[in-house]
Amino acid sequence: MSETKSWNQQVIEEFRENGGRVGGRFEGAPLLLLHHTGAKTGNAYVNPLMYQDVDGGWAIFASKGGHTEDPAWYGNLIAHPETQIEVGGETVEVIARVAQEDERVSIWDAQKRSYPQFAEYDRTANRTIPVVILERR
Repeated sequence: MSETKSWNQQVIEEFRENGGRVGGRFEGAPLLLLHHTGAKTGNAYVNPLMYQDVDGGWAIFASKGGHTEDPAWYGNLIAHPETQIEVGGETVEVIARVAQEDERVSIWDAQKRSYPQFAEYDRTANRTIPVVILERR
């Protein structure tokens, strides 16, 4: 990594230093750290993501900020669904599954109502943005 820390790395460090809370554009938003394994490389990665509580689990959104392609972590979870997250001050073993369409729509609509930037992502992505459910193992 370069001398200047990546934006993700700065968020990750702030998250860990503050029991899961960060400032900036994520201030006040529910945030978790998703650990995932590269589908092709086998390398370990961590990404900060907004989430929504769902039935004792967590929904995350493969929006990639409204880009037309899915984020790398999405394909990695498809290949390696057993993983872990950091949420609050806790590390939780989880298994990932893609939400089925009826489930996806209600969760996605709630996310867009709560965080209008997700409605913008919906407009710019030109694809159905996957919702992934993380359930405790």
